[in-house]
Amino acid sequence: MPENPTRRVVCDIVCESLQCDNTCPDPDPVLSMKLLFDFFPLILFFAAFKFFDIFVATGVAIVATLIQVGWYRWRHHRTEPAHLITLAIISVMGGLTIYLHDDTFIKWKPTLIYWAFTIAIAVSLFTRGRNALEFLMGGHIAMPEHAWRKLNISWAVFFLLTGVLNLYVAFYYAPNEDPATRQELWVNFKVFGMTIMMLVFSIGSMMAVSKHIEMKEEDKK
Repeated sequence: MPENPTRRVVCDIVCESLQCDNTCPDPDPVLSMKLLFDFFPLILFFAAFKFFDIFVATGVAIVATLIQVGWYRWRHHRTEPAHLITLAIISVMGGLTIYLHDDTFIKWKPTLIYWAFTIAIAVSLFTRGRNALEFLMGGHIAMPEHAWRKLNISWAVFFLLTGVLNLYVAFYYAPNEDPATRQELWVNFKVFGMTIMMLVFSIGSMMAVSKHIEMKEEDKK
């Protein structure tokens, strides 16, 4: 029985939004292990924060991201641009957080990453050739140009607004709470809130353009 095209594409865009490989392996247990590894830095960050503090957690996240990128390079013999952007930003902002003992920098990290993605998508819309998401997913699916453009614009807006929301939670939400409580609220939002938002938007955005989707011949086999 052939695989459902929408299910396959949703799987791919979820992987891309989480900065993993842009293929959706079968069977499902393989995908589960792969997604677990893609969440590796986030899981360790959260655990280190709960057992220690934000500064230890930041150091753990930096090391975990280095391991993740190194493993991906060794396994696939290439490095994804999203991985390099994430590694560069977490190394700089995380390093400043630890060196200056100021969590302001690590709180800015998700926003800078999301805004970098927004800029990359926006630039791709005004350059010749395939746009950003078409470049990432075009090997598996075919869609009309207007559908690709709609998908890219929706993701650019999502990343832009998510970056703004992160700053609100990090610096303006619950102003009457003590600093430790506000820090914990931000960590919980980063780990759980952003992840859920990303997954829901991934599925929703693909459902919105699903009527335009056609699987490439090699993926129908």
